[in-house]
Amino acid sequence: MAGSETAAGAAPDVVKILVAGGFGVGKTTLVGSVSEIAPLRTEEPLTLAGLDVDDLAGIEEKRSTTVALDFGRITVGDDLVLYLFGTPGQQRFWFMWNDLAIGALGAVVLLDVRRPQSSFAAIDFFERRGIPFVVAANGFHGEHPYPPEEIREALALPDEVRVLLCDARERTSSRDVLIALVDQLIAAAAAE
Repeated sequence: MAGSETAAGAAPDVVKILVAGGFGVGKTTLVGSVSEIAPLRTEEPLTLAGLDVDDLAGIEEKRSTTVALDFGRITVGDDLVLYLFGTPGQQRFWFMWNDLAIGALGAVVLLDVRRPQSSFAAIDFFERRGIPFVVAANGFHGEHPYPPEEIREALALPDEVRVLLCDARERTSSRDVLIALVDQLIAAAAAE
């Protein structure tokens, strides 16, 4: 059980992971699909006041937005627990990313391939701060029109950044993205 001591008597390691990306890419969905606890959500309905600032092109069906953060937890093994912090995607809430990033060991940048520009700011944020990340292309409506290699090339990502296809609605898919990030973090630590 998460948070309990392991058989050897040591508490599990806890790792803070951010889930970031643009407005409406599926961050809340990913955190909710994989969390073993009821996720904390700070969702609020979209309002008429936001019409001038929220770009709903391609996501016209969106009715709510994260205004602070999402929080979830997943136990990866007896000795590892991930705390997931989903960032708000709207530009007017980006100021919160600096505080959310404190203590984060890695991140998932969620990408909507229909609107890749919506995740550019998240990629730039983690590159500038030296926070390792993976890119997860969320397949809306179960579609993955581009292979990871084409996504990598289009985003001009270095080879050490993994690009994965996922469906943020599915627990197994979301879990696999997190495991890929943890594997990348372990490999980077071993290379030091």
